[in-house]
Amino acid sequence: MLDVHPPHEPVYGWREFFIHLATITIGLLIALSMEGCVEWQHHRHLVHEAEASLRKEIQNNAKSLKENLDGVRNEQKLLSQDVAVLKNIIANPKVPNHDTMSIAFNIRGFDDVSWKTAQTTGAFSYMPYSQAQKYSDIYDTQHAIDEAEQQAVRDTVVGVAPFLNIKHDDPNPGAAEAVTIKEHLEILQGQLTLVENLMTTLDTDYKKFLAAHAD
Repeated sequence: MLDVHPPHEPVYGWREFFIHLATITIGLLIALSMEGCVEWQHHRHLVHEAEASLRKEIQNNAKSLKENLDGVRNEQKLLSQDVAVLKNIIANPKVPNHDTMSIAFNIRGFDDVSWKTAQTTGAFSYMPYSQAQKYSDIYDTQHAIDEAEQQAVRDTVVGVAPFLNIKHDDPNPGAAEAVTIKEHLEILQGQLTLVENLMTTLDTDYKKFLAAHAD
């Protein structure tokens, strides 16, 4: 809040009037400049803190991505073995089959606290558009991976859960049941392929970002 006070003494003539007017104008300009400088420093500090926090968060997510990607590929391998077992059961429904099946699926989340904080504080509005867009692309991909994994879990629970309690010494599922299980597992394979592709894209984005922001 800027306060403008009238002169304490009477003004005699136009000359003194314009001197007072010039004094007030210069004072206002100085005050506004100082206020603008303080605001600029505040915004700059806000952006600096947000970028440092985001960079650290992205570094941590990038470190865990390789392990997550390896996990997805291992799950794909197990699913391929399960589908092969089911194909054998479908082709030979009356022949005992003692092959085992296993479904391993894990949700792997990404940290996004710094992203949400930067949105809440409005830090992105003070960044160059190109820089804010890079952060947005990375976190959008992370969100897409989370969504794809959650969808895969929902479909797995609905389609495959009834068959997860089959024990090793239980009779093989019938051909019709085996077809149903195989169809659901193939859907899950497709979903994991999407997750793997998104993770590969994210890995490339991480590497580009961290190379451009190396300490």
